[in-house]
Amino acid sequence: MPLSRATLTWVLAAGCAAVLAGDLAAATPKQRIEAKQAQAKAVLAQVNDLDRRFEASVESWDGARIQLAATKRELISERKELAAAERARKRAVARVRARLVALYESDDDNTALGILLGSTTLSNIIDRLDTAQEVAQADHQLAVEATRARDRYAQTAFKANALEQQQQATVDRLGTERRQISSMLAERRRLLASVQSEVVAMQAAEAHRQAELAAAARERLARQAAERLAEQERARAAAEAAAKAKAAAPPPTTTTATTTAAAPATTTQATTTAPVIDPPPATTTAQTSTTTTPQTLPAGHPEAAQIALRYLGVKYVWGGASPDGFDCSGLVMYVYAQLGIALPHFAAAQYALGVAVPRDQLQPGDLVFFDGLDHVGIYIGGGEMVHAPQTGDVVKITPLSAFGDRYVGARRI
Repeated sequence: MPLSRATLTWVLAAGCAAVLAGDLAAATPKQRIEAKQAQAKAVLAQVNDLDRRFEASVESWDGARIQLAATKRELISERKELAAAERARKRAVARVRARLVALYESDDDNTALGILLGSTTLSNIIDRLDTAQEVAQADHQLAVEATRARDRYAQTAFKANALEQQQQATVDRLGTERRQISSMLAERRRLLASVQSEVVAMQAAEAHRQAELAAAARERLARQAAERLAEQERARAAAEAAAKAKAAAPPPTTTTATTTAAAPATTTQATTTAPVIDPPPATTTAQTSTTTTPQTLPAGHPEAAQIALRYLGVKYVWGGASPDGFDCSGLVMYVYAQLGIALPHFAAAQYALGVAVPRDQLQPGDLVFFDGLDHVGIYIGGGEMVHAPQTGDVVKITPLSAFGDRYVGARRI
């Protein structure tokens, strides 16, 4: 029997799954979950198709059984009618036989000889012969009709019997088809349950992995924040110490000042060496105007990374910009709004703000962009970011490396 389209689809799907099994082993958790979800969707479609086919087969089987039962009842009725017709035929035939025997063996006046001898006129003879013939003819006609009725019922019973056999074969065939579809449906349902269980397990494993990544990110960010505070404290202490030292330093002597004033040459020398003590503002201006070196990049907002971690697990909603649902740029906008910074709800427009950051100098809080500025996330250190990926997903932690060469650049707000 040729394979149905649905069966061919299953075969091809199974083949593709076998071919892709090796690739999925090296895929990201997201890709593996998506592949399993796609498999579950395909199997669910097969289950739904088999459900429809099974329902149709059961209906056909039930209909055929009803027709078979009706035919069996008709056959029983026809057989009863046939039996009654056969009994009537036998009685009619027996009556004709008895009439013939009586005509030739009886001594009464109804015999042909009795009619001839007992009649007085030719007219009387003819009348009595016609009467005897009519009686015999009636008996014969009754026998003929009884035989015809018997034959008719026999033919009807034969047709009903053939129809019963045909319908029984149909019932058997539909029953076999129903059992086969039921078996396939049960197998597909078991497979669907297995795949769905795998999806649930993979999602649970991914949720656990995300929780571990979040915990590690929070610990890393807390450690970096503590290091920044310690560095700021050291800088403040150094500034205070420098101020105290400057205050405690002895003022320049009067003699030196007088000598400098008395000698023109010395005055000229003091004038030329004064800039060495107090660097000119021009030098400082030149340094702050350079934005391509690590020393001149702004500090940024590392706290944005900690804020972003609060929204892990929030579902992706296209155009969303609240904890009810985020898209990629909506998440960035919402996080930075809590820092008092207004950003547009548009990844490409966000890329036009702040300063560019080389990839090897990324710091937590920097915005990282991908896919031709169609996607943005918040860097949290460790080569990872928080982002709202796509419909059907949630806000999660993903390594930058997962995007491969789709990385565009980064900005520090």
